[in-house]
Parts: sequence; C-alpha cells; structure tokens
Amino acid sequence: MKKERRYIVAKELRVDTEDKKIRGYAAVFDEETQLGPGYYEVVRPGAFAACLDTAIDCRALWNHNADLVMGRTKSGTLTLTEDDEGLRIEINPPDTETARHWVESISRGDVDQMSFGFKARKEAWVKREDSELRELLEVDVFDVSPVTYPAYDGTSVAYRSADEIINERRAATEHKPEATITNLDPQPEHEPDLGRQLDILELSRGI
Repeated sequence: MKKERRYIVAKELRVDTEDKKIRGYAAVFDEETQLGPGYYEVVRPGAFAACLDTAIDCRALWNHNADLVMGRTKSGTLTLTEDDEGLRIEINPPDTETARHWVESISRGDVDQMSFGFKARKEAWVKREDSELRELLEVDVFDVSPVTYPAYDGTSVAYRSADEIINERRAATEHKPEATITNLDPQPEHEPDLGRQLDILELSRGI
C-alpha cells in the first residue's frame, strides 16, 4: 500500500481562545473530490474506525514539514476522532515562538485548509454513466496538516499521484462489474492440506 495525500478546505479549522488548541477536520465524509477527467473519489463514513481502534502514531505537521511537528498522538498532544462529519482533530501545539505564529495564522484565517496522509486498506470503484467513483472504505492515517496551498500532491515519488490511481484503475478493471470492492491488505497464503493430498495419492494408487 502506497501513501497518499488529500487536501480539503476545512469544514472547521479554528483556535480555541481559552486553551489555544487547534480544532477542525482533516477529512470530511461523502464529499467528492475530482482526481482527473471522469474520475472522482470520496471518503465514506467509518473509513477511519479500524485505524483509530489501534494504537496509531500519527503526527500533526505544519505544511507537511516533518521538521515542524505540531502534535503527536503518541504523546497525547494530537487527538483524532471520527464523528458524523469526518475525521476530527485536536492539536495542543508546543509553547514556542514558531507555534504562536501558527496559532495566529489560523486565528486570522490566513490558513484555513487541511490535509491528511493515509494508506488505503479497502476501497470500492463504482462505474457511473459518465464517470467512475473511488470510495475509500478503510484507511490508515499517518499525518494531518494545516496547509497554505491545498493541491493534489503529485510531485513526490513517495506518494501515489492522481494519474497513477487512474491508470491503475483503467488497466485493472476494464470489463469488470459496475462496482468492485478491493481489500488492499496482503492476505496470508493458506497452508496446504497435507492430509488431503495423501488421501488423494492413496486413492490414485488403489490403496
């Protein structure tokens, strides 16, 4: 599973005036994003549930810069929850001069977009009359980030580009049913049934 990023104009991104925590949504359910001509994507409710049930180690970064860590789930300075709207975040930024700049930029509305990095574990493709829709059904989140410029990140080889997703879809599902669900988790191979193999061998020998 390759890493991917999505960007949204935040449904809510604000700073609480009392505790200075940053709250908002890194992902919103049931809102379609266009990947390219004729190809769309949507995050479905419940997509983050399995991930959040485990002890994930997710970071909040400023503009996806790994040198600018705003919070982390492992340390308790980043909280992720799934509600009816989407993936809700709460960041308790550090008490530093740089972090105060972040808080001020969000408070003023200069930064009002969010992004989240993820790996898709389960997805579905739905063919429509004039387009195809990729539904993200189960994902693992590894970072969330307030961003200055929201854009599809196709510049890094570490992430799947929109063209890559579309080309994979075209190559793999041409003449397939109208809706297909794919579990992207590698499944362990089944152990061979040695007892059954011996029975078959004995029958073939007339034993």
